[in-house]
Amino acid sequence: MPPQRRLPRVHDLAPLIGFRRPRLNTTARRLEAALTVEDLRRLAQRRTPRAAFDYADGAAEDEISLGRARQAFRDIEFHPSILRDVTEVDTGRDVLGAPVRLPVAIAPTGFTRLMHTAGEVAGVRAAESAGIPFTLSTLGTASIEEVAAAAPRARRWFQLYMWRDRERSMALLRRAADAGYDTLLATVDCPVPGSRRRDTRNGMTIPPALTLRTAADALVHPAWWFDLLTTEPLAFASLDRWSGTVAQYMDTMFDPSLTFDDLAWVRAQWPGRFVVKGVQTVADARAAVDLGVDGIVLSNHGGRQLDRAPVPFQLLPKVVREVGGDTEILLDTGIMSGADIVAAVALGASCTLIGRAYLYGLMAGGQAGVQRVIDILTEQVQRTMRLLGVTELAELSAQHVTQLQRLMPRE
Repeated sequence: MPPQRRLPRVHDLAPLIGFRRPRLNTTARRLEAALTVEDLRRLAQRRTPRAAFDYADGAAEDEISLGRARQAFRDIEFHPSILRDVTEVDTGRDVLGAPVRLPVAIAPTGFTRLMHTAGEVAGVRAAESAGIPFTLSTLGTASIEEVAAAAPRARRWFQLYMWRDRERSMALLRRAADAGYDTLLATVDCPVPGSRRRDTRNGMTIPPALTLRTAADALVHPAWWFDLLTTEPLAFASLDRWSGTVAQYMDTMFDPSLTFDDLAWVRAQWPGRFVVKGVQTVADARAAVDLGVDGIVLSNHGGRQLDRAPVPFQLLPKVVREVGGDTEILLDTGIMSGADIVAAVALGASCTLIGRAYLYGLMAGGQAGVQRVIDILTEQVQRTMRLLGVTELAELSAQHVTQLQRLMPRE
């Protein structure tokens, strides 16, 4: 028999009605609705002019390295243990001599105020609140001292590009040490700048030049342009002002003659922890460790230098076997989720670095957007650990992850 129909009663409807209180702050509403880093990426793309977004989002040449790095994290299989008490989960550990609350650091990014006028200050304050390290780039748009003053309790790292003018490089190191930065990341994968075609096609300059294209772009991104034109002029805070393109600037700055001897010399100048960023082979990992470094970062510069370079996540197990007992191994490139972070830690990384993910949050909503990225990753790390049946990072091991392979070397 068909069910008997009746008019709904008010007390029957009440439990079904759950209207949320409207939020007048549209940015906060959009950030709250973002459930993944990819959601924030799409929001950032809508809110940011094309040249600025493409600078953060793009990679070198055909962008194959970046695509492979992200695919490598998708191509894993987790192996969970069941019937474990995972009521409490601890995501903290010691990294390079000090505790972090999540095995994540904010990677060094250049021209950061181009993405959002809050720039590095937003990043370091969010990092301070979250208990994770923040790395300031040589090409940052906030000075060493400004970043230190903005978040005095934050753990701050400094990233160095070695210039041809060694004394100017060392002057930056002295300023960073004086300002309380405890770790130096020496980037070694940039003898010359990579070919970033999106930037070339967009005519990307610092500060942005007004052309017919950028003028048209201003019509659909008025808030971004208003912020740019009503705040401190965009420039390299630690360096000289520059009016040319990004590629032209890097051509004058990078030193193609840099060798391991130079790296050893820089190591001797720095009083804190010393990490080499940009290692891409097992042999170079061993050579760096033999210099007495405190850590290495497996990185292909986010796919922004040599296209078709090794994928750091795929290289990780080999490097761990070779030097994992002698130094700390950090990893970046391609990380877009907490599951990616857990997989890297399980295979031997002590910490991961996020660059684009951080910038997507910054573009999407300033400091609140960066905090949203960290919150998303934290929740995803905790959930993945619980589902794997572990309660602390030290319990993760290679037994929890299998790297599936699409591209096999030809014999």
